[in-house]
Amino acid sequence: MAVIPIRCVPDPVLRQKAKRVTIFSDRLQKLIDDMIETMRAANGMGLAAPQVGVSRRLVVLEPPECDLLVIINPEVVKTSGERSVIEGCLSIPGYQGEIKRAVSVIVKGRDRHGKQIRVKASGDYLAQVLEHEIEHLDGVLYTDHLENPDNLRKLEPKPQTEEPEA
Repeated sequence: MAVIPIRCVPDPVLRQKAKRVTIFSDRLQKLIDDMIETMRAANGMGLAAPQVGVSRRLVVLEPPECDLLVIINPEVVKTSGERSVIEGCLSIPGYQGEIKRAVSVIVKGRDRHGKQIRVKASGDYLAQVLEHEIEHLDGVLYTDHLENPDNLRKLEPKPQTEEPEA
């Protein structure tokens, strides 16, 4: 497994509509494993293939309240409700913004072996991350949902703590 560099705005791959996965090969399995390692190394909750420069419909997710999910060719089947959330993105480092997301989301797709799956999430990080990562596959970034540019905030770097002298 390997950590892959994460593409950041304005990289054009982030604005492309990703292509469907049609072949479940060893190469795909390696990409999935590398994406999982990359997401974890970056302390992310999710990662879409375009974020590592691969224009394919594949996402990996691991929000705090759920086990690792791999979804290939994901489609949002249903959403309901609306809530305000604070969101960030590994491809837009150093910023967060307040946007609207659905309360509940139902997604269908395939697991890493091609088996059909359905994921239901309501009112938690999983619902938010599902929407966020699937939008990446259509070239949509969370900043596209900002109602007001003032809702995008630059994060202050965490202060470095000095090691005590011996």
